[in-house]
Amino acid sequence: MAVEADTQQGRVTGRVWTVRLAPYGRPSAGTVRLSCSRPACADQRFTTAAQARKGAVEHVNGHLAHVRSGGGPRGDVWCACRAADCAWHTPDTLDGHRGGARPAAAAVRCGGPVVLTVHADRAGRLWRIAETCARCAAATGDCRVLDTAPPPPRTAPAGPAPDKAAPQGGPAGRAAEPSGPVGGATAVFSDHTPVTATPSSPPTVPAARTTSPGDASPQPQQEGKIAQRAVPHDLRPDSLRVELIELGDEFRAYQQRTAPDLSLLADLHDRKAVAFAQWADVTGDGSLRREAHRARKAAQTTREMHENRCGGPGGAAASGDGPPVERLLTRGQAAHARTVLDHVPGLAPSNEAAVHLAVLMLTLRCARTGTGNITGQDLTGWLQEDAERVVEQLVAADWLRLPGTVEEALASRPEDPAAVVVPSLLPDEPCPFAFGKTTRSRISGWAQKASGDRRLRKRKPAAPARLLALYTAAHIRPDGRLGEAGDSAGDGLGLERMSAFCAVPTEELAEHAALLIAADWLTEADVDVEAGTLRGRLAERVWPLGGLL
Repeated sequence: MAVEADTQQGRVTGRVWTVRLAPYGRPSAGTVRLSCSRPACADQRFTTAAQARKGAVEHVNGHLAHVRSGGGPRGDVWCACRAADCAWHTPDTLDGHRGGARPAAAAVRCGGPVVLTVHADRAGRLWRIAETCARCAAATGDCRVLDTAPPPPRTAPAGPAPDKAAPQGGPAGRAAEPSGPVGGATAVFSDHTPVTATPSSPPTVPAARTTSPGDASPQPQQEGKIAQRAVPHDLRPDSLRVELIELGDEFRAYQQRTAPDLSLLADLHDRKAVAFAQWADVTGDGSLRREAHRARKAAQTTREMHENRCGGPGGAAASGDGPPVERLLTRGQAAHARTVLDHVPGLAPSNEAAVHLAVLMLTLRCARTGTGNITGQDLTGWLQEDAERVVEQLVAADWLRLPGTVEEALASRPEDPAAVVVPSLLPDEPCPFAFGKTTRSRISGWAQKASGDRRLRKRKPAAPARLLALYTAAHIRPDGRLGEAGDSAGDGLGLERMSAFCAVPTEELAEHAALLIAADWLTEADVDVEAGTLRGRLAERVWPLGGLL
């Protein structure tokens, strides 16, 4: 750790310790070396990367304990990031100079109190402990502020300057306090003419001076943190600094609530998005703009969650007479689920209901990477006695690839699942779906629960009835009626699209709809073959599985 003296200001640069992990020896050996920039710390070697990361974390914690035992960060040092030309948070410095010179230290707007920070890169190979300014800490990605240095003590203001015309030690050179009436002495003030005091008269005291607003000492600036960032005390405009501090306090107060209030949380995220966008405009920091974008997305998602919990389709939940409905899918996730349902007829290698059901469930397991894990219980739960035949058909068409035989896949257990591959969904192929791993998991769980509904299983439905249950659950309006996306009239579902998805003729849909009514999945169903629509309403018990349009 090098400490440099600043020749102009007489201040030293903040302390920095760097802990690194790097391969050691032959790549096949897997040995990792831990090195520290502190000269007194010897290199360490570990046989596995996990042990090395654990050792690095312990080493960093040791340094932090040493700094805190010594009084914590020092308030009278230069920002260590500025000493490195603010290389820790400029985009062209982590990977070397790429097409431009590093900005000069004088051009970087450092500011705020000195803070103790720890930075860990995303790869888990470098940790850096440093004394930096609050502004550089806020601008550095993956940086956490651990402690803030107390402000340096204020120096006492100097007294009034002595009158140069008066002799040294004369009355004008003494403090501006009235002298007592000692032997008729004369009390002299800097702004008064000499006054002769008599033993019988009290000492003359000047009137109190009125301090102008410009001469008043500045009030101490309020400090705060938000999103693991310290709000600089010199951030301007002042209204932005106050808003950021208040937002941080309100987020921390929300975390202490005993019950969630998603509407309040969404409003906080909206305020955070506006404040961070303004903060980014003031400082030119791209990470603040990305944080603002994440806050906007968080506000949107939180409002969708609030609508899903409180906006039930008619009945007690909608009128406020009953508990809110907690839906399994948000509106966005339900839209992605409908996209998968629409693609099933084109993905399936044959037009058979059991094949469509298997293709749907396997697609949801492997949608993002083309690979997934299944067990024999999954296959038999989806396909019942047709499991072996359908899986063999998918393997023969090269739509599905298994690590072993079909019999081994059917015998696989949860502790040792079968890793299957769907070639058409591998990353090197154009993927028709654009959702993340969380959405994929939610939709897959939704399909599993809907197709395996307990009352539906008691009726021993065939694959077409299970597909119809999934299709109707994915297409409901806030009042529970069935409808298509983009159809505000709500005239039901198109029979042709349902027939293609369920792989049955339109004339047989009425029979499967009657089975859903008997299983209390639908409260009513009207199949109009001439109009080509299915009108109905989802049963109240199935509302949590409903995907709102």
